[in-house]
Amino acid sequence: MLCLDVVPEFSLGCEQWQFVLGMHFSQAVAIIQLQVGIIKGVQVLYNDTKPLEIDMVINLPQDGIRLFFDPVSQRLKIIEIYSMKSVKLKYFSKFFNSPEVLPTIQVIEHYFGATHPGVYDSEKQLFMLNFRGLSFSFPVDQKYQTEGSNNSFVSLQFPSGTAAIVSRMTIYSGASIEHTVAPELPLSCYYGQAYLEKAVLLRGQNRTKGIKLSLVTASHTRVAEANKKKLERIILLGQTVQDITSAIGCPSKVFYKSEDKMKIHTPNIHKTTADLSDYFFNYFTLGLDILFDARTNLVKKMILHTNYPGHYNFNMYMRCEFSLALNGTEINAYSQWKDVSKDLEPSEQPVVLNRASATNSINPFGSTFCYGYEDIIIEVLPNNHIGSLSIFGDGRNYQIPQHNA
Repeated sequence: MLCLDVVPEFSLGCEQWQFVLGMHFSQAVAIIQLQVGIIKGVQVLYNDTKPLEIDMVINLPQDGIRLFFDPVSQRLKIIEIYSMKSVKLKYFSKFFNSPEVLPTIQVIEHYFGATHPGVYDSEKQLFMLNFRGLSFSFPVDQKYQTEGSNNSFVSLQFPSGTAAIVSRMTIYSGASIEHTVAPELPLSCYYGQAYLEKAVLLRGQNRTKGIKLSLVTASHTRVAEANKKKLERIILLGQTVQDITSAIGCPSKVFYKSEDKMKIHTPNIHKTTADLSDYFFNYFTLGLDILFDARTNLVKKMILHTNYPGHYNFNMYMRCEFSLALNGTEINAYSQWKDVSKDLEPSEQPVVLNRASATNSINPFGSTFCYGYEDIIIEVLPNNHIGSLSIFGDGRNYQIPQHNA
């Protein structure tokens, strides 16, 4: 049984890990993966057809915990404990819920102090006791409510020897759960990484030249102190490895294209060697991949990921908040292909892309469709949202543009 500390309006966790309000979906998944064998049983719930309208949920059924993530920002919005018997809970190192301590309303008021009068919802037969950033639900039968009452706890009459016991606890940001929103990414969740606020694709002479990145990172001035720092960087097709790392730092990972199925179309294929494989710089927190040519070590392609649930690469990257002005229309991470294609003249027949690894030939998410337009390829999911956007260079080393064309 998990033994966790409750911090109202902030977190649920222990000394080893914390689910913090505002943390990204991928960071919560990383915690769960590190606690394999301790946290048992995980479900990921999302709406495939309306991925931007309904919260994504991580459900831990054996621990009675649900994590609700905002579908747009993909940051943690609400922490819910829906099975109080499945977990031990502490507040300031004192247990208020355990096999030995029942979370009655008297216990809650003793440990958490005074608050505004609770409200009884006769329709749901729930009494709600609300603190800032924390809410407790008590199931109460309607028969315990006196006639003409004002829906407060003092109007509820219980038989001698009985008490209302918490059935559900919710942690959120703000004074009201109805108006709560996911906080910004907390400084404690930066982990020394840079994160993307927005990416603007730079165009000129009917070609895409690169990307202007607005980044945010945490600069540490003293021990246990940190401040957010905003940066602007431009990266261009045709730049060198040194140019890219000087602008945005070292990648999260380097991936070599050891399996390049297009090599079969290359002349003198028998002379092709492994040391000439093109390679990717993966920037997971920026939602960005950069492909370098193995011979010239210049950027030949950039891939921007939207991180929608149901995509083969979901949870590998944070969403790239890009925008692209193209032929009088703006394409961004939330555009739908049915709207974008009205203003463009893409390739009539898309390329069907069905990803599968070498060890697992089954892709549970199905195929995606890739449409070409000039030097851009747009990958479209079955639900009509954009899965990724790729831009290609023509071998030239572009200079940093002074303005967007």
